[in-house]
Amino acid sequence: MHVRTVTVAALAASALATTATTLSAQAAQTPPPPMGFFVTSRGMGNGANLGGLAGADKHCQTLAAAAGAGARTWRAYLSATAFQTTLQVNARDRIGRGPWYNAKGELIAASVEELHGDFEQDRNNIRKPSALDERGQLVKGVGDMPNEHDMLTGSDSHGRAVVGRPQFTTCNNWTSNAAGSAILGHHDRLGGANTSWNAAHGSAGCSQQDLVSTGGAGLFYCFAAN
Repeated sequence: MHVRTVTVAALAASALATTATTLSAQAAQTPPPPMGFFVTSRGMGNGANLGGLAGADKHCQTLAAAAGAGARTWRAYLSATAFQTTLQVNARDRIGRGPWYNAKGELIAASVEELHGDFEQDRNNIRKPSALDERGQLVKGVGDMPNEHDMLTGSDSHGRAVVGRPQFTTCNNWTSNAAGSAILGHHDRLGGANTSWNAAHGSAGCSQQDLVSTGGAGLFYCFAAN
């Protein structure tokens, strides 16, 4: 009887070990969720003149395609300010519903509401370790040389365009590299009194040199809208 008890226990332990091994193997074979968010690895080199929203979207699409994610529809997280015949466009309305993951499969936000903290302080995962570029590389921030944590957004903290002249909120709706300003966010949430990921402060101007002077490089966020 004692021998039989030991044998049954051994068989049970073996079965549990086999099950655990199988589950572990299945987990290892499960592919990570597709990338749906990244910071552009490079700007467009012409300050805040991105060729408008269409030009910025194209930049996102090009970088995504080079990283093997071109099958999705990519949109730049940028707002456009209403002026004369130009209608207001909110960044939050351009990027789909989520969820969005970075290049390493880490969840950035499950929904537009979570991304912007509509019901409580935002719970998104946009911070230096996770706000990666399309290649899965870290983007320079506070403490790096050079600091490039300023992200073009033209948006308030809830992802909407700010009332005012586009010259001073979106560099003439992303068509100017001269005088003016654009609202910026900090991808690392560091530096200054306001460390918002999408509405930290305005730029010193719209030229490439102006963007660099405040800690940027003309970079912006890209989200998959589908």
